[in-house]
Amino acid sequence: MTTHVQRLAEFAVRCRDQGVPERVREDVTGRVTDVLGNCLAAHADPDGDAAPAVLRAVRRWGGTGEATAAGSGDRLPAPAAALVNGTLAHALDYDDTHLPSVLHPSAPVVPAALAAAEATGADGAALVAAVAAGIEVCNRLGMASYLPEARNSLFFERGQHATSICGTLGAAVAAGLLYGLTEEGVAHAVAVAASMGAGLLEANRTGGTVKRAHCGWAAHAGVSAAVLAVEGVTGPPTVLEGGFGFFAAWLDGRYDESAMLFALGRRWELLRTVYKPYPTNHFTHPGIDCALALRAAGLPPGEVEDVELGVAAPVLRTIAEPREEKVRPRSPYHAKFSGPYTVAAALLGGGGLGLAADDFAALTPERLALAARVRCVADERASEIFPRAFAAVLRVRLRDGGTVEHRVDSSRGGPERPLTREELAVKFRANAGRALPADQVEALLAAARDLPVSASPASLLSLTVARPR
Repeated sequence: MTTHVQRLAEFAVRCRDQGVPERVREDVTGRVTDVLGNCLAAHADPDGDAAPAVLRAVRRWGGTGEATAAGSGDRLPAPAAALVNGTLAHALDYDDTHLPSVLHPSAPVVPAALAAAEATGADGAALVAAVAAGIEVCNRLGMASYLPEARNSLFFERGQHATSICGTLGAAVAAGLLYGLTEEGVAHAVAVAASMGAGLLEANRTGGTVKRAHCGWAAHAGVSAAVLAVEGVTGPPTVLEGGFGFFAAWLDGRYDESAMLFALGRRWELLRTVYKPYPTNHFTHPGIDCALALRAAGLPPGEVEDVELGVAAPVLRTIAEPREEKVRPRSPYHAKFSGPYTVAAALLGGGGLGLAADDFAALTPERLALAARVRCVADERASEIFPRAFAAVLRVRLRDGGTVEHRVDSSRGGPERPLTREELAVKFRANAGRALPADQVEALLAAARDLPVSASPASLLSLTVARPR
C-alpha cells in the first residue's frame, strides 16, 4: 500500500516533470518576490539582531560557496545560505500565511529552493515548480493538523511552531526536486527531514530572538535532508502515519488524512496563502485594520480614554498574554506580537499600506502610553470566524464620554480582501528600498516577475546586493 510520504513524493515529482498550472506559476513568482523584499527589509532593521548573528555564525562555519545570502552577497554552502535567507525572510514577521492552518510556508520553502537551485544550476522554471510543490506539501501538512472542533491547529494548541515543523518537510521537497531526486529519493528526503523539524512559540509571549531563526533552520534542514538523501541516507516509508511517526510524535496521532491528500495537484492550497500588509503577527492585523479605519474617520488619538480590542479567543495567548509583556513590549520585535501596541501604532498612523517596517524600528513613548489603555478580550463573532479569517472589533471610549466602534470580519490581505498586484508592489518597493537604490529595486522586481521565463535564481540573488554608488 502506498504510504503518505510516497503520495506526497509522487505529487512533487509530477510538478517538476509535468509542470504546474499557469495560475500556480504566477502565484509562485509573487511568493518569491515577497520573500526577497522581506529579506532586504530585514537587513536594514535596527532591531534585527537575529539575522546578523546567524550570518556571523555561518561565516564561522565556512565551507564551499554554492549559494548566495540575500543582501550581503556572501557565497556559502547551500544549507548555510538557506539558513541565512530563511531567517531574513521571517525576521520581520512580514511573511505570508496559509489559512486555516496558520503557518507561513514561503519563508522556509523559498530560501531552501533558492539555495538548491543555485547549487545545482537550475533555471527559473525549475525553481518555480519546486517552490510550488514544497509550499503545497507544507500547507497540506498544516491542514492535516487543523481540528474543526477546536477551531485551531493542534500544533498551536500545544505551543509548537507549525511553520518550522511543517516547513522543514516542505523545504526538503523543494530542495529534493532541484537536486534531481526520484520519487523514492524525495520520499527519503522528507522522511529524513521529519527528524529535523522543530520550533516552540514561547518567544511570542515573553521575548527572545530564536523564533526569527525558525524558518532559517527549517530551510537549512530541508536542504540538508535533500543532500543526505542524494548521498544515500534513507528514512522510514511510514514516517508520517507510523506509530512513532510525525503525526504520532507531534499530534498524538490526531490528524486529517483527507485534508492532506484529497485532490492533491487539482485543488491548490498554495492559492489560499495570503499576503501580509503589515509587518506584525497576523493575529494583530484585524485590530490594526479597525484602528486605521477609525483614524481615517477622524478619531483623535489624544482624546482616547480607553480601548477594548475583541479578537478570536485562541489568539489571546499570542497577542494579549501576559498583559504586562504586551502593554510594554521588551523590544520593537516583541511589539509585533502585541495587540495593544499594534493598535496604538495604527491609531497614531504609519507608512506603507498602513503600518510599515520603519514603524517598528523603535518603541515610542506615545505608542507605549496609548498601548497601556488597550484591553484585549475574546469576541464571540471573531472566534466563530477563526481561523478561516482573522476578525476583530475595536471599541474606543473618548475623554468626553463618547464611544466609537469598528469591526472587520476578514483582515486586509485575507481571503475576503486579498492584496492587489499594485499593493504588493508598494510593499515590495518599501521593503527592498530599505536596502537598495530605487533603480535596483525596479530591476529586481522585473527579474522576479520574469522568473519562470528567463531570469535565473543566481541572477535574481545577485540583484539583492547593493551596487557600489
